[in-house]
This record gives sequence, C-alpha cells and structure tokens, in this order.
Amino acid sequence: MATAKTRSRKSRLWLWLILLVAALLGAAWLAWGDGLRKTGGVGSAYAARVACSCRFVAGRSMDDCAKDKLEGMELISLSEDAASKSVTASIPFIASDTASYREGYGCVLQEWKG
Repeated sequence: MATAKTRSRKSRLWLWLILLVAALLGAAWLAWGDGLRKTGGVGSAYAARVACSCRFVAGRSMDDCAKDKLEGMELISLSEDAASKSVTASIPFIASDTASYREGYGCVLQEWKG
C-alpha cells in the first residue's frame, strides 16, 4: 500500500509534467504561431475557393469536392451553405475563410480581416 508521502510525490511529479508540457506548447505557439496563422490562412482560402467552384460551378457534391484537397490539407474542414451558395474552409483555432458564388464572376473569397 502506498504511503501518503509517495502519493504526494507522484501528484507533484504529474503537476510539474503538465506544467512543463503547457510551457512547451506555449513557447511553440509563440515561436511558430504567426507562421501557422499565415500558412493556414492561405490554405483555408485556397480550399474555400476551390471547393466553392467545385460545388457551385461544376455542380459536384461536397463529398466529391473534398477529394480535391491536396496532400497536407487533412486538417481543413469544409462546410456548405446552400442558401447563400458559399463554402467555408476552416482549420480549428488557426484560420477560416469563405468563398461565395457570384453569377458572372464564379467563386469569390470574402474580404480578409487579417
């Protein structure tokens, strides 16, 4: 049977381990977060525009359009708003962009608010 002293040591060890992991994640976000947001913004904008064209210009289903994502774009999720003829591509906590179909223009990205 473990003593109170042993349980207390294990609890402190876990606490320090959790704090270390949180500190490392925070440092990584500070170091690479801006680059991730910029790269993610480009990726989500590209995916929104291509998926919108696929869906509303070519008339394909969203499931079929999702197959057009390039390698490395697995984190990007696509959602359709049929009423406004738009597609939103998003990467959780990093970026989100929407492209809307405009008659005579095709699919156009909404203005960036970066």
